Amino acid sequence: MEPRLVPEAAALSPALLLLGLSALSCSLSSPASPPPSLVPRVRTSYSLGRTFLGLDKCNACIGTSICKKFFKEEIRFDSSLASHLELPSDYLPSYPANYSDDSKTWRPVEIFRLINRYQNEVSDRRICASISAPKTCSIERVLRKTERFQKWLQAKRLTPDLVQGLPSPLLRCPSQRLLDRVVRRYAEVADAGSIFMDHFTDRDKLRLLYTLAVNTHPILLQIFPGAEGWPLPKYLGSCGRLLITTSTRPLQEFYGAPPDRAADLAYQLLGVLESLRSNDLNYFFYFTHVDAGSQTATRTRENQDIFSCLASGCQAQLPSCDTIPEKHSLVLVCQQLLPRLLQGRFPSPVQEEIDSALADCGASSRPDPEVLRAASRLKDILRPLRTCDPRFAYRYPDCKYNDRF
Repeated sequence: MEPRLVPEAAALSPALLLLGLSALSCSLSSPASPPPSLVPRVRTSYSLGRTFLGLDKCNACIGTSICKKFFKEEIRFDSSLASHLELPSDYLPSYPANYSDDSKTWRPVEIFRLINRYQNEVSDRRICASISAPKTCSIERVLRKTERFQKWLQAKRLTPDLVQGLPSPLLRCPSQRLLDRVVRRYAEVADAGSIFMDHFTDRDKLRLLYTLAVNTHPILLQIFPGAEGWPLPKYLGSCGRLLITTSTRPLQEFYGAPPDRAADLAYQLLGVLESLRSNDLNYFFYFTHVDAGSQTATRTRENQDIFSCLASGCQAQLPSCDTIPEKHSLVLVCQQLLPRLLQGRFPSPVQEEIDSALADCGASSRPDPEVLRAASRLKDILRPLRTCDPRFAYRYPDCKYNDRF
């Protein structure tokens, strides 16, 4: 499974956010996709069960905001919209699907599990084992009786002490400003225009806590929406232990792209890193890793309870939020991603200039200003290598009338 975005916020302003690259890189703009297809309604032959969706484990789930679309067959797992379909394997971490608002016009979406089926089974057994119960028990009842959730029930505001010890990098050292944003933007509960949780039911609080404890990816998509300019897929809703987002493409699909497209994507990525490092809302994002490998981390037993161990077994010890340099993400991207897009793609002497800038940008031993200047130099080299044509709808026809393009 490709890494998901997993952020962290610092206790100091600007908020500091840890990221894995996949969902970010997938949402970079590529040549315009064809419009949604018009397809006559065809009744499919599969039937969705509560177990497949994870509804049998609610309220220990993400939510139910999009369940109606599943049962009305306005979300379909197939890519061709053909009839006589079977449900896909419930052990897959994600599924391509189609989404409709009118049963006629369809657009591609992605369906994700917070964690894979095996991890869910291990997690559920761990919950039962925490009270010396047999292999099966009421997951919801056990979680409701925990000391942490009892504190949540009494809380009017989501504060750092309520999430202390949860394993996600998002919650490693969260600011109150970030947690208030979580409450205001939590899409499974109607926004009451307040930073307080007075309008949250017990069920709402358990679902939010469960999501934060298992995988904060859907929370990240909700609190930093693309409509505000954040380069993330759109969160469409959840049902049980599945979440639905707009469809994206992995960056690795473009490693063999023509030079103009490779230059365009690399230019975008460098621009995205600038916006994540410096933005109007004063949040500072940085990557923990940019490939499918696991990050290096030691384990700690500090502030640990059952919610600390639902997904990974126990909490990972991450770097202190005040020790991350500005160059951090640039170094990772220039070392591990951009060479796959840019090396050996352009004629001399342009290729030598690109390689030199990449080497300087990816040099972890260099001071922050030198790495930042190298990234800026690389952008300047890439800018004229991009093609200005209608395939790149996100910037056409603006580029046609922009002297700086």
